[in-house]
Amino acid sequence: MVKRTGPTNPYLRQEIENLKKKSIELKAPIWKDIAKKLAKPTRQRINVNLSDIQRHVDNGETIVVPGVVLASGVLSKKVNVAAWRFSTAAKEKIKNVGGECLTIENLIDKNPKGSNVKIIS
Repeated sequence: MVKRTGPTNPYLRQEIENLKKKSIELKAPIWKDIAKKLAKPTRQRINVNLSDIQRHVDNGETIVVPGVVLASGVLSKKVNVAAWRFSTAAKEKIKNVGGECLTIENLIDKNPKGSNVKIIS
């Protein structure tokens, strides 16, 4: 039987550990939920297209994508998006409509409790 080791990317491992610690320190379970989603195997990790964000998010909202944001689709709403990774084209499209691209760590600094943040998965 093969033992599951988790992500092999050292940056992702560090991010998961930081999220778990912040969840306990700040008493904010949202960060633990995001850590669990990031710890999934590569095939089960989340990829979100801009069309999904357009469909599920209102103007001015802040969202977290525990995975990768991809550029497929059109985004016309000004949203703040925090994610593990962004494609270059997705970053451009988000910034072109006045939105903001953040790392998950930056979002924790801005909003430690994670209030009014949606998880898109």
